[in-house]
Amino acid sequence: MTQQGALVDPPDDRTALHDGLRLTAVALTDAGIPFALVGGYAAWARGAPEPSHDADFAVTEDDVERAKAAIAASGLTVEQPAENWLFKAYHHGQLVDVLFRMVGEPITREQLARSDVLEVLAVRMPVLSATDVVSAKMRVLGEHACDFGRLLAIVRALREQIDWGRIRADVEGHPYARAFLFLADELGITDRGPTASSDEVGPGEEAAPGA
Repeated sequence: MTQQGALVDPPDDRTALHDGLRLTAVALTDAGIPFALVGGYAAWARGAPEPSHDADFAVTEDDVERAKAAIAASGLTVEQPAENWLFKAYHHGQLVDVLFRMVGEPITREQLARSDVLEVLAVRMPVLSATDVVSAKMRVLGEHACDFGRLLAIVRALREQIDWGRIRADVEGHPYARAFLFLADELGITDRGPTASSDEVGPGEEAAPGA
């Protein structure tokens, strides 16, 4: 309430999400819990376009209960959904997801240790490496979640920060991720140029008559 007793308007959605992100990072830092900013906001912190939805953090499964307590103490509303790989925290209706598994794999201390401490919204916090961010986003591509456009914007922005050799190893066995990687190669985004054009002769092939 203001000094005159009038109700204070709640923050707009973007401001509320930014505040929730900051509060979560500070709470985890103050509690001494290893963590990293991940997902779209980690990509944004490294130069990609800002996402328009929730913020994501990662902790190890061993630290989940401590993380819940610390975030709740900072004023966010903490909820445990049916999913067994994350919990959720809300600030003025805006969502912060805290993951302890990504792409079905447990978050590890080693993965968090690959993060870089960056300043995000005036708060210094660990931010997952560009390679880990892009690898996770590529490996969750599938029949029902296949937005190449958003991911292209991210890899264009982060291309020089990405270990493409690790990406190629990570996406083996993920057909949608491999399809995206082929497109990124063809567009000249990755460490490989476009493949030979159809009128070029490949190894062991004969040129078409009249070529």
